[in-house]
Amino acid sequence: MKLLVFAGSLRKASLNRKLAKHIARTAEAEGAEVIYLDLNDYPLPIYNGDIEDQGMPENVHRLQELLKHADGFLISTPEYNGAVPALVKNTLDWMSRAQANGDSGGALFQGKVAGLCSASPGALGGLRSLLLLRDQLAKLGMWVAPSQFALSKASDQFHDDDSLKDDHHDRVRGVIRNVMSFHNA
Repeated sequence: MKLLVFAGSLRKASLNRKLAKHIARTAEAEGAEVIYLDLNDYPLPIYNGDIEDQGMPENVHRLQELLKHADGFLISTPEYNGAVPALVKNTLDWMSRAQANGDSGGALFQGKVAGLCSASPGALGGLRSLLLLRDQLAKLGMWVAPSQFALSKASDQFHDDDSLKDDHHDRVRGVIRNVMSFHNA
């Protein structure tokens, strides 16, 4: 199974970047082929139909090509003001636009799977963003794994080497296994 893993944050010291890297390592250990996406490497303007009309940004096609050959996503997203960060929404919006060959970008999401995680210094661990992101991905035609993981008080949940503390491994592994079971069904 080939999975794209990314964090919904661009900040270098982001808790969600730490969690996404842990997710990527764990998914590889579970037998998935993983491509870790640093969205800093794929800068996109805020979605604007006028930009699309003038010519699609090259990074849109790069991301679409990766999704075309993947079975799905594993996403670790922060929660901003009780919602999904603009970075995640904007990335998905651009990826759903027409492909370079004119085919629907939305078709790239159809029948694929997504696993969702979040990390936050707060008590809910970013849970509210997961609820909204789940709905958005389902509207794109993805199957969203029923299990998810919200890491509360995340500032205290990583070792100095940025590895996740042991008591959370099974929950992350559960999300990954849930995602991988979709592929094996």
